[in-house]
Amino acid sequence: MTRNCRVYPVVFIDAIRVKVRDGSVANKPFYVAIGVTVSGERDILGIWAGQDGGGEGAKYWQQVLTEIKNRGVTDVLIAVCDGLKGLPDAITSVWPDVIVQTCVIHLLRNTFKYAAKQDWDQVAKAIRPVYEAKTVDAAEGRFAEFTQVWGAKYPAVIQLWTKAWEQFTPFLAWDVEIRKIICTTNAIESLNARYRRAVNARGYFPNDQAALKCLYLVTRSLDPTGRGKARWVQRWKPALNAFAIAFDGRINPAENN
Repeated sequence: MTRNCRVYPVVFIDAIRVKVRDGSVANKPFYVAIGVTVSGERDILGIWAGQDGGGEGAKYWQQVLTEIKNRGVTDVLIAVCDGLKGLPDAITSVWPDVIVQTCVIHLLRNTFKYAAKQDWDQVAKAIRPVYEAKTVDAAEGRFAEFTQVWGAKYPAVIQLWTKAWEQFTPFLAWDVEIRKIICTTNAIESLNARYRRAVNARGYFPNDQAALKCLYLVTRSLDPTGRGKARWVQRWKPALNAFAIAFDGRINPAENN
């Protein structure tokens, strides 16, 4: 699970909140990076403790990503993250040719945080044509329609999408098979669910090292039978073909180590 390859078609970076006692108990972010290999396997590239309040900036992320690069990761095609301050600039600094993509699942989840529950079905139906659009121009037209209907009631939703638009729109350029990989919750959400169960069972941790040890032990216990890996790899082949076309010359299945 922690092996590093030379090239990762997709790297996901996400955060989980963990209660750590440092004088008083506080929710601290712990960041995890998952890379999808050329052969479709998932590698956990590392877990890092953040700052209380999540005030990490470009310098912090530069150190994290440089650590990954120094372990032999020479190229990342698409990096999927969620509006973490300083992260997009740090990613492109370490891997200049990477495309930074906002996490569409998180964008949708945050949309519903601003909408009343009784409107969720209607909002979901109205926003779907935006992220399923075939082109940026089409998405802009559908988003204008969404704004006309829901902008007055939920202006924060419009602001959320407007701020994320520049890093959302690369998603629209991809083949449907690449969209599935970027948009899937399986790659990192299932891992976060395991992490949350483990940390919630312990309440809080005395320090960062104790929390990191817990997360590391969860990581070591993942997919003991290998069935999850086999299912993921089997679904990967159509995406690999799409990546090979979209990133011609940067991906070679024979050189995945």
